[in-house]
Amino acid sequence: MGEKISQLRNIKRILIANRGEIAVRAIRSIRELGGESIAIYSEGDKNSIHKDLADFSICVGGANPKESYLNIPSILSAVEVSLADAVYPGYGFLAENPTFVALCERSNITFIGPSSKTLEIVGDKAKAREAAIRANVPVIPGSPPVKDLDDAIKIARKIGYPLLIKASAGGGGRGMRIVNNEKELIKLLPIAEREAEGNFGDPTVYLEKYIKNPKHIEIQILADKYGNVIHLGERECSIQRRHQKIIEEAPSPFLTDDIREEMGKVAVRFAKEVDFVGAGTVEFIVDENKNFYFIEMNGRIQVEHPITEVITGVDIVSWQLRIADGQPLTIKQEDIKQKFHAIEFRINSEDPESFVPNVGKIEKLYIPGGFGVRVDTHIYQGYVIPAYYDSLLAKLIVFGKDREEAIRRGRRALKELVIEGVKTLKDFHLKLLEDEEFLNGSYTTNLVDKKYLKET
Repeated sequence: MGEKISQLRNIKRILIANRGEIAVRAIRSIRELGGESIAIYSEGDKNSIHKDLADFSICVGGANPKESYLNIPSILSAVEVSLADAVYPGYGFLAENPTFVALCERSNITFIGPSSKTLEIVGDKAKAREAAIRANVPVIPGSPPVKDLDDAIKIARKIGYPLLIKASAGGGGRGMRIVNNEKELIKLLPIAEREAEGNFGDPTVYLEKYIKNPKHIEIQILADKYGNVIHLGERECSIQRRHQKIIEEAPSPFLTDDIREEMGKVAVRFAKEVDFVGAGTVEFIVDENKNFYFIEMNGRIQVEHPITEVITGVDIVSWQLRIADGQPLTIKQEDIKQKFHAIEFRINSEDPESFVPNVGKIEKLYIPGGFGVRVDTHIYQGYVIPAYYDSLLAKLIVFGKDREEAIRRGRRALKELVIEGVKTLKDFHLKLLEDEEFLNGSYTTNLVDKKYLKET
């Protein structure tokens, strides 16, 4: 056997500041590139597979995320003890926390993602909006941060109803409220501010014109440290419940090639404006007339990145590592071709009727396979799902030569999937694959909430 040759020159021991399927995904890419992976885990994740797959593992605290995966001193101590060169953040937890990134920078620890300065811009929706305007990126009519209720009323009268109240520091639908009139604004503004404070530690909100029946489209970006920025096309993310994605597909069945090309150029322009480095997504909403407007930029890997990987052949996580290692992008924009159509189904441990999360032991498990099927997961038969974390159990990704084949393959793979012991969204996904709006590609972000959501 020959000596192992690492594809990484500067970062060879990488601590993964995350859990679940994204931690497993990172371990695989680190190993393929010849690096060493260090997993962190909480007391609630003692039986999680990511700690066993990594080269080394360190417990960083209690089951509550605040005691472990959000515990910055504990994670930095783990970096020091493990002699790690770099930190891979995944998504959620500290992935877009500029304070954590700044501490890494000061300690000469490579953060595998954008700089703290960039995250301070893209992580604040109001600042990101200002950057978009500077870059001549179309934005929805909106406001700067709201000072108080009187200020909000004045702004609302100027923009016009309906409006969205949105948390400046937030995402995932938290701190967001639809407002149809002044009476609702007076009632909902303090609720949105409290929710923003509770979820993000920042009560700041702003107002934005509400676009009815929109499509949610995001553009995947890769950018190196030398000013090279490319996009990998779009993902359609309009199948959501309560503003949170549950099915994504690529390419979008709604966009024309001209609009697709223009959105890609605009996304690259925004990434350059904020000096973005790494893998990120620029998110847009698109109205019924195919006018698109900037929403935000996520400065991290997205849950749905695999569908872009399978249709382009580009390993996004590997490129995150290579870029952080100081390597230049060797892929040019003209190299990017969308060769397939792909769909991702988020297999969450939720009731398929109400979407209420549930936990328990996985009594029986069968993972589907075959051509055109990929499953990213951290679960196994006998695994007990902790009550402290996100409900995502697995991502079922299917692809085919066109959308029709991908849908047929999705039905087949979902029917093969067996997870017994907990409720999952499998049956919901199968139901949606028979929905006429989904099948003809006309669906919008309102489909699930209007048609399928039973309020609890």
